[in-house]
Amino acid sequence: MANPENKALYALLRMALDPECRPSLFPYHLNETEWETLHTECLRQLMVGVAYRAICHLPKEQKPPQQLIYQWASEVEVIKGQNKQLNSKSAHLTELCTAHNRKTAVLKGPANARLYPDPLLRQAGDIDLWVEGGYDNVVALMRETGFTLSKRCLRSKHHFCLDPDEKGIIVEVHHKPSSGNFNPFAKKRLLRYLDSEILKSEPTPEGFCVPTIKFALVMQLSHILKHFFNDGIGFKQLADYYILLRNSSSEDRREVTSLLKSFGLYKGCGALMWIMEYVFGLPPEMMLVKPDKRRGKMMLEDSDAVGNFGYNPRKKTSFFVHWLMRRWRSIRLVAFAPVEAILHEIDYWKSYIRYIPLRIKHRRLSVRYLE
Repeated sequence: MANPENKALYALLRMALDPECRPSLFPYHLNETEWETLHTECLRQLMVGVAYRAICHLPKEQKPPQQLIYQWASEVEVIKGQNKQLNSKSAHLTELCTAHNRKTAVLKGPANARLYPDPLLRQAGDIDLWVEGGYDNVVALMRETGFTLSKRCLRSKHHFCLDPDEKGIIVEVHHKPSSGNFNPFAKKRLLRYLDSEILKSEPTPEGFCVPTIKFALVMQLSHILKHFFNDGIGFKQLADYYILLRNSSSEDRREVTSLLKSFGLYKGCGALMWIMEYVFGLPPEMMLVKPDKRRGKMMLEDSDAVGNFGYNPRKKTSFFVHWLMRRWRSIRLVAFAPVEAILHEIDYWKSYIRYIPLRIKHRRLSVRYLE
């Protein structure tokens, strides 16, 4: 089970994501050391901005030490500024593509942030922008409008990267709405649905277009599960999914639920629903499927341990150690979902072989930092 000290984190996140931000959701009185530990965990999980909303609404006797509040507030101001920049950049890219009669949609990131109680507090990342037209046409459009493709980003099956702008904003341009999952048959059905559903994207007051909630629920579930089998997922992705569910209609949820088995997402969804209930307090009527406690505990323990997509800035590893950890992870996840774990490992070795020419060109064993 999750570490006992994380119960305070779960409660703080419940309060922060509650529309009314009710202090009753956080029944803890923490000392200075405990607050420092909680703040560190929020930083590791990229939830420091979201959690700050709860900090602001706590009674005086429950608040962190004043010095920590000042530090927390300073970090949040940076996050707010980054979110404003991402919204502006997303609107600018949308305007450029619209001028060339191309449909677009911002996936995840700013699209998710606008659904939060305070949209500027979600930790900013990069911009994932879907543009219609296929790889060659979208690449030509980006170059025509003055952008250059990053040399560090390989041509993937669904997106490519642009060089960061002067503010350091990274944009991934998607010529397909998703990379799908590991099962080739389920993947084909999944991508066919997403290709159709993304055409229903609508403009927002922020100046960019976003997909439907149904699209987001399916695509981001697939995205979460794929990263779970790779390096792991953090609370930022879990909170995003909770927010999507809170903003979905009963009709949205019914349709998505009816598709999960054909898309190969049913087992993973059960694990995620248990986390939605245990960590965030999602009510039963908003569940997509019945919570799966066994798999849910595995996923939550992993999320507690690895942080955001397995990234731990304090823990640097060599390529060989990283490779061994990934292979051991695949073995452990057989207990979570045997077929998916095996397909994930097959997918890894296919990619490994595909990138042999690139490794020879760069004289490197690993291409993980070139992707």
